[in-house]
Amino acid sequence: MNASEFRRRGKEMVDYVANYMEGIEGRQVYPDVEPGYLRPLIPAAAPQEPDTFEDIINDVEKIIMPGVTHWHSPYFFAYFPTASSYPAMLADMLCGAIGCIGFSWAASPACTELETVMMDWLGKMLELPKAFLNEKAGEGGGVIQGSASEATLVALLAARTKVIHRLQAASPELTQAAIMEKLVAYSSDQMVATLGTTTCCSFDNLLEVGPICNKEDIWLHVDAAYAGSAFICPEFRHLLNGVEFADSFNFNPHKWLLVNFDCSAMWVKKRTDLTGAFRLDPTYLKHSHQDSGLITDYRHWQIPLGRRFRSLKMWFVFRMYGVKGLQAYIRKHVQLSHEFESLVRQDPRFEICVEVILGLVCFRLKGSNKVNEALLQRINSAKKIHLVPCHLRDKFVLRFAICSRTVESAHVQRAWEHIKELAADVLRAERE
Repeated sequence: MNASEFRRRGKEMVDYVANYMEGIEGRQVYPDVEPGYLRPLIPAAAPQEPDTFEDIINDVEKIIMPGVTHWHSPYFFAYFPTASSYPAMLADMLCGAIGCIGFSWAASPACTELETVMMDWLGKMLELPKAFLNEKAGEGGGVIQGSASEATLVALLAARTKVIHRLQAASPELTQAAIMEKLVAYSSDQMVATLGTTTCCSFDNLLEVGPICNKEDIWLHVDAAYAGSAFICPEFRHLLNGVEFADSFNFNPHKWLLVNFDCSAMWVKKRTDLTGAFRLDPTYLKHSHQDSGLITDYRHWQIPLGRRFRSLKMWFVFRMYGVKGLQAYIRKHVQLSHEFESLVRQDPRFEICVEVILGLVCFRLKGSNKVNEALLQRINSAKKIHLVPCHLRDKFVLRFAICSRTVESAHVQRAWEHIKELAADVLRAERE
């Protein structure tokens, strides 16, 4: 494929993507396939001679799309949202074209410097304490990780290394192995302090946990993977109170801030805590500016060596939506979740299980776990909408998360009518 054909095929692909997004509501949200469906549909080995672009695109519709769960359908209410926007898609195209591997400033200065600035932009949108920002020669800073799980692991490894160095400084005779066998990581079932848990979007009280961690010199990592995006809205910023006690903080713009996966934002108060744990300096990666104090080599802030130009997505989205546009998007989702909550409360057969704070509603039929399991099975077998469950203590609960960028009140209303009809069927079957 030369540049001329790329121009033509690129325009065709943009049309395909735009048509897919515009027509996604008409596609069944969850696929009708069984495990192993795809292998018999494609050759056992790669072709020796090139296939045509037309054949590949035809196979996308014939082979790939039948097995796709359409996360961006307005009838997808499972898990949590995964962000999608046209500006982010365009930025990913540019990222692929530039194709740099940004393990150091010298490997592509713009890749490093835009990430530093975008993380400061985002930190200011959240009103993070200045200690977490990189500007004005601060000690902290932000970095894009691949996921919240990766950020948690990075924080854990950095905390471990920091403690080992501190203990060895005080007692040089101690070996690393002797120290590590005595280290303890304190965690809940959420692993770390969490703002917006996956099951029911509950919040740890950082104002209680934080001072204890600071007093006992315990590293405090805060995970706000889903909920963090909402903190750009002043009315939700109080949910982040206490972050000033944290050593590290993370949330996923790729969940709810219209920046396509992957883009997990992580900040630390002291970047030397990360570089002390992950520093990697072979001769071939060194460059003349690395000790100047003016630049960042992000390979020292993460587990992988290589990294993509992910900050382009943030730059495009933040500029094309503006803070006010992003705030409006968050507020619309929260409004729709409260609309669904109101519909549930009007039906005496159902109950709301926890307070609705952001875009997630946890609800169930009053009665046994068995009847709620039967309801979820009918919902997902019908494939008109898609939900997933959770357990709250001993109760089986259905989760209704506002996910799609294009979801409207009408979709929520239709989903509720569908749920009510299936609930009637379930209750009728139980009586029989």
